[in-house]
Amino acid sequence: MSTHSPGAATPALWMIAASLLFACMGVCVKLGSGMFSTGELVFYRGFIGFLLMAVVMLGRGIPWRTPHWRAQITRGISGTAALMCYFYALGHLPLATAVTLNYTSPIFVALLLAFWFGERIRWPLVLAVLIGFAGVVLLLRPTLQPEQWAGAAAGLGSGAVASIAYVSVRELGRLGEPEPRTVLWFSALTSLIGLPWALGGESLHEVDLQGAGILLGVGVFGGCAQLAMTRSYRYGKTLVSANLAYSTVIFSSLFGVVFWGERMPASAWIAVGLIIASGVLISAAASRPSPRSRAEPLLPTVAEAPSSGD
Repeated sequence: MSTHSPGAATPALWMIAASLLFACMGVCVKLGSGMFSTGELVFYRGFIGFLLMAVVMLGRGIPWRTPHWRAQITRGISGTAALMCYFYALGHLPLATAVTLNYTSPIFVALLLAFWFGERIRWPLVLAVLIGFAGVVLLLRPTLQPEQWAGAAAGLGSGAVASIAYVSVRELGRLGEPEPRTVLWFSALTSLIGLPWALGGESLHEVDLQGAGILLGVGVFGGCAQLAMTRSYRYGKTLVSANLAYSTVIFSSLFGVVFWGERMPASAWIAVGLIIASGVLISAAASRPSPRSRAEPLLPTVAEAPSSGD
C-alpha cells in the first residue's frame, strides 16, 4: 500500500464527496419515509452499514474484538438514538431544515463539556453557542407549521443526543480504537436496536424493487460517505474538512428544491448561515490547544464525531 499522501486539494474533494453522499442518503430516507417506518429505516441503515464495514475490516485485517466494549456501547446507543431522531425529522421536515438541525451537534458538545465535564469554555465558544442558538430560534419560529413541531423537536434532539456520541468517539480515539471498528459496532447496535422497533409496528412493509433501491441507497450512501469523510480527515487539515462538511446543508437544499419543490424564506437562509457560522467558530476553537493542556484540544472536532450518516 502506498504511503504517498494525496495533494492538498484531494482531501477537500473527499469531504465534498462525503457531503454529497450524506445528502443523497437524506434523500433516500425522506423517500423511504413514505414506504417504511422509522424503525425499519434505522434497522436497514445499521444492517447494510454493518455488512459494508465488515468488508472494509476484512480488507484491512482489523480484528473485530474490542477491548473497550463499554465505551463502544455508550457510543453505539447514543449514536443510534441520534440517528432515530434524525430519520424521523427527515420524514417530517423539509430536507434542508432537518439536516441543519442535525448539524447543531457542535453547539451541544460545547455545552456538554462545560456543564457535565467541567471543562473551561473560553468566550469565543460562548459567543459561537449563542450565535448557533439564535440561528435555531430563527429557523424554527417563522418557518415551521404546527404539524411540523414534532419533527423539529426530533431534529434538534438528534443534534443534542449526538453530542454524547461525539464525546464517546473522542474517548475511543484516545484509547486507540480503529475508526472502522467503532463504525462496525455502532452499525451492529443500530441493527439490534432498530429491529424490535421495526417489528413493534403494525407489520413489516414488503420490500419491492423500488423499496430495495431506496434501502440500499440509505445504507450504501451513508457508508460510502463515512469512508470518504474519514479519508478527508486522515490526509487533510481538520479545520478545512470540518468546515467543508457543512456543504451537506447546501446539497440538501438543492435536492429539496429538485425533488420536493421546497423553498426556504430569506429568514430561514439567515438562520442556516448563523448555525453554520456557529459550527465553524466552534471547530476553529477546537483546533486551538487549550491553555491548560497544549497536547489536548478543548473540544472534539467533527473528525472525531459521528456524522449524520453514521
